Amino acid sequence: MDSSLFHALILGIVEGLTEFLPVSSTGHLILAGGLLGFDDSRAKVFTIVIQTGAMFAVLWEYRHRFLRVDSALWRNLAIAFMPAAVLGLTLGALIKRYLFSAVPVALAFIVGGFVILWVERRGHPSARVEQVDAMTWLDALKVGVAQAFALIPGTSRAGATIIGGMLFGLSRRAATEFSFFLAVPTLVAAGAYDFWRNRELFAMDDLGMIAIGLAAAFASAFVVIRWLIRYVATHDFRIFAWYRIAFGCVVLATAYAGLVSWSST
Repeated sequence: MDSSLFHALILGIVEGLTEFLPVSSTGHLILAGGLLGFDDSRAKVFTIVIQTGAMFAVLWEYRHRFLRVDSALWRNLAIAFMPAAVLGLTLGALIKRYLFSAVPVALAFIVGGFVILWVERRGHPSARVEQVDAMTWLDALKVGVAQAFALIPGTSRAGATIIGGMLFGLSRRAATEFSFFLAVPTLVAAGAYDFWRNRELFAMDDLGMIAIGLAAAFASAFVVIRWLIRYVATHDFRIFAWYRIAFGCVVLATAYAGLVSWSST
């Protein structure tokens, strides 16, 4: 297999497995790309574009819900989408320049892990919002503000929206499902915008690489979506917090000791 196609397959699987878990798909893609030596400007755009594959997994799993005319849901998604969209357009170039590297990602992993532990330790009184249908526009705005923190690579879009939703009174299941739904406008907009802005980096020969990345992201994300909804019914997110902290510490330790070159640049 051509190396670019192999990279696309690996990164697509990584994207799908991590997009909807509170562990940061972007952070994992940056680190995986560094290990594979696929971390130039073209690679950074590619990792954002293939997130669309994970979005298609949400559309397929919840296709009956999206096909149903639900003005309240679409209103809430539009409201929740806006904070990250505005900040992303404003700060996106700076974030890519200074934060798309191993050390900032590892630090965000660790900080995010401790935030999850703090939220889980404080306990959860009876949720005010048990179902996504019961969310108000203000609930959606609060979750949208939480999602904006995920512009920092390593923070985790899913983690920010789920944990933020729980802090704002959503049940664990409602926060998780709304995180799935909010991924649709967020990932479509981010992927399309970034690809269009950087389209000169790609050629027709890259279509195979992009297709493999999208397909791999779709398949692995579909498995995770079904598993996660069952998982949150009886478990909390502490295991992901400890994973984030441990993985972030390993990245920092190996980077500073020179044991692993997390970036070829």
